[in-house]
Amino acid sequence: MTAPNAVHDVELTLARYARLTRDAMQRYLGDRAPARYLYDLVREYPSRSGKGIRPALLLATCEAFGGSLAEGLGPAVAIEFAHNAFLVHDDIEDGSRQRRGSPTLHHLHGTPLAVNAGDALAVLALRPLRDGTPLSSRLSRRVSDEFFEMLTHTIEGQATELGWRADNVIDLGVSDYLGLIAQKTCWYTTVWPLRAGALIGSAGTAPLDALTRFGFHLGAAFQIRDDLLDLDRSTDRYGKDLLGDIREGKRTLMLIHLLGVASAEEKAAVVAFLAQAGWAATSPTDGSAHPDLDAETILDLMEHYGSVDFAFEFGQGIAAAAYESFHEAFVDVPPSAARDFIKALVPYMLARSA
Repeated sequence: MTAPNAVHDVELTLARYARLTRDAMQRYLGDRAPARYLYDLVREYPSRSGKGIRPALLLATCEAFGGSLAEGLGPAVAIEFAHNAFLVHDDIEDGSRQRRGSPTLHHLHGTPLAVNAGDALAVLALRPLRDGTPLSSRLSRRVSDEFFEMLTHTIEGQATELGWRADNVIDLGVSDYLGLIAQKTCWYTTVWPLRAGALIGSAGTAPLDALTRFGFHLGAAFQIRDDLLDLDRSTDRYGKDLLGDIREGKRTLMLIHLLGVASAEEKAAVVAFLAQAGWAATSPTDGSAHPDLDAETILDLMEHYGSVDFAFEFGQGIAAAAYESFHEAFVDVPPSAARDFIKALVPYMLARSA
């Protein structure tokens, strides 16, 4: 168990990096028009103060490898703009009702305006990469190339998840889940921030293979915790729809485990529910097509068959692997506050409450 003080220390550091990133983001927003139909919407999600794990990881890695905050800030802003663009579009695709404790953008302003705002956020992500003036042109090009590769992985992963839901794919195992989250979560949450930060901090000389392995382990721990938080009846601090993943038919580690251990009758009922959820994933929906009672029943089954415990224990194993890969990736990196922060993210990923 991570000590409360350790969690607090990590969140203080996250907040410091987040302030730097948000302040820099404002320079790209300005006072352009139309404010009511576009730029007010573009500012909405960034203003809701997410944890900023992605830019923080990039900036800390840059510092740990000898770089400055000024060198890493442009790419950090880019990944945060891209993250918010993904959130806007994901919420529409999932029919989500809440994001960071408030109504989703498409519920506030309608789907067409929200889609356009998400597009604008994606375009805004490109400008800070171009404006990375402290970097050499060659290094800036390499970081940008990796950024576009990361975006491709993320979109491919999202397509796979949406396709599984639309086709009601149920013949899945743990390896399928890990492959999915490597694409849709790890590449943009942890792998690219680590690789970009190391490239910038080392002026392009850092070895990246071990960092990539660490990023996949760290990102998997992040996603498993995210999936578990979606099921946590004991807290209202998460800021998202409780049991939203179940209602949306997402193939989480818990659902995959349940489908493998439930009785034939129970499995058939879950599969029928997923078919309805998959249809909703490809049709206009406000997320209300699946009553909470159905989702609650599936959660009861997950708890009865140990699916939640299985995912928690699997996450612990992933965290142990992340520790090992951290030491491999940072073996030649001198001690620093930034290095300590990155290491502390390993237990934090499984201890965070939001």
